Formats: sequence, C-alpha cells, structure tokens
Amino acid sequence: MNPYKETLRKFFSEYVSALRKRRGLTQEQMAEKLRITGRAYSDLERGIYCFSAVALVFLLLSSALNVGLDLWFIAGLGMGVQGAAVATVIAQGISVVLCILYVMHRVPLLLPARKHWAVGQHLYWELFSQSISMGLMSSIVSAGSVVLQYGINGLGTLTIAGHTAARKLFSFTSMPLISMANAGSTFVSQNRGANQPERVRKGMRQMYLYSVAVMIAAVLLMNFGAEWLVRLISGSSEAVVLENGARYLRWNAPFYAVLGVLLCTRYALQSLGQKVLPLFSSVIELVGKVIFVLVFIPRYAYNAVILCEPIIWCFMAAYLVLVYLHDPFVFPKKKRE
Repeated sequence: MNPYKETLRKFFSEYVSALRKRRGLTQEQMAEKLRITGRAYSDLERGIYCFSAVALVFLLLSSALNVGLDLWFIAGLGMGVQGAAVATVIAQGISVVLCILYVMHRVPLLLPARKHWAVGQHLYWELFSQSISMGLMSSIVSAGSVVLQYGINGLGTLTIAGHTAARKLFSFTSMPLISMANAGSTFVSQNRGANQPERVRKGMRQMYLYSVAVMIAAVLLMNFGAEWLVRLISGSSEAVVLENGARYLRWNAPFYAVLGVLLCTRYALQSLGQKVLPLFSSVIELVGKVIFVLVFIPRYAYNAVILCEPIIWCFMAAYLVLVYLHDPFVFPKKKRE
C-alpha cells in the first residue's frame, strides 16, 4: 500500500477509536450513532475498508474489453455469434482474475483458510434450502410469464409488436426498483447478522419512499413521452402499435410504487431467512395470470393484459408486507411482565 495511504488509514482508525473511548461508548453504541453495522464499525477501527469502487473499475474494464473484442471477433474476424460468446468469456475471465489478484494482495481477510472448508451440515442445508426456494420462485414466475404470453398471442401481430416494445421499456425503467431491491437485500442481511432490527425497519421505510419517488418519475416520463419511446424502440409508425404500447406504459407507471414495495419486501424476507412464505407470492402471481388468460383477456382483450400484472402486484405486495410485519426479528413481540 502507498505509504501516504497507510499513514492516513492508521491515523483515521486510531482517531475513531480514541473518539469512541473519550465519549465512553461501546463499539455497538458508536456503530448505532454512525448508522452502520457493528461489524462494519469494528472493521473501521481495525483499518479494514471496503473498496467498492474497485469492483466498479473492474466491471467497467470488463465491459470495455467485451465491446472491443466483439468488434474484433465479429467485424474483423467474421466469427459472428460465436465471436460474441468468445469475447464475453475472455472479458469475464480477465475480470475474475483481476478480482482474485486484488483480494490476494489488498484484502487477504477474504481469502478462505483451511478451517473454512470444513463441512458444516447445518450451513449446507441452509444454503441448499434457500437455493431451492429461490429456484422454485423463479420457475413459477417464468411459468406465469409463459401463460400470459399465450393469452397475448391471440391478439394480433400489431398488438404483440406494441406490447413487446412496451415491455422492453418497462424492463429498462424498472431497473431502479430492481437495483434498490438487490441493494436492500444485502443491507437487510448485514443488519440481520449484526442483530439490528431497528436499522432494518428504517431501511425498509426508506426503500418504500424511494419506490414512491420512482413511481412519480415514471408517471411524468410516460405521460409526456410514452408514444415517442414506443416509436423509438419498435421502429414502427402504425397507430395500433404506438397506441397500445403507450397505453401499457401509462397504465403501468402508477403501479411502480407497488412493484417497488413488492420487490424490496420479497428480497428482504429472503435475506431474513424466510424460505416458504415468499414463495407463496409467486404462486399468487401464477394463479392470477391463469385467471386473467382464461377469464378476462378473452373478454377485455389488451386492456386486461395491461392490468393483469399491476393488479397481481397489489395482492402480492399486500401479502408480503403482511408477512414482513409479522417477522419475529424485525418486529419482536414484547414480553409480558
């Protein structure tokens, strides 16, 4: 490490430790005041830091290398799809090597020792059961998507074209919600391990408010630019394509807050160790899509397709929030005196 950085690291860790002792606080109390986990604060005093920017640098390098190799293999060597695959494997492989080298030289704490390879039946069963739960959830969600697509296929090629363009835009505009849910999953699991239920409650409230903010932005964007975005993505000027696609985006936008609450709560419950209860939300989604395909889409056509997922989101979100509010870790029951 650079001597200047080493001196700065040592000074900072010693200063934080001295400040805590001067105020007569424990590490847990100091962590609470700083709004970080106890483990994170302990690492802070020991001079161990998380270099999250390094991961971003490696990701950017990998992406740039991937693009460069794509151009070379596809345009230069004429390898076609095979070239794209080879470029991705090479770029990702180099990124992995860089990450391993960085960990070995800068963060040796992350390197597993021999004792970490010991077989622990409880740990492996926990990992296995969690993976089975998440795998089943993904499978059920995929099955629901196939069922809904079956109902859409009978509505005509122009409707399908507008729906396809709208779904691509929906996937892009919902990324802030998905990213927050993923980040929230890490946040909740860290505070679960640090035994900080209060921070979990605060974090979930912030994530719910964030979902509302994303919803407001989505409503404004779709009300003013939905049709233009559909034309841009689909490349079509057909009135049916543009109208159906724009209507899908405008009707879905007010439900982004519900979707955000759904995703954040589902991921949080999984991080809290819940396996079976979040799985039921996927069953609700599948059953709801089957009902819409059999009952509502034949009667109300594309309008039923548009409202299918938002209505199901409401039921799923209500169920997941109810489960979350009864989680024994986040909302422990007060002992009777």
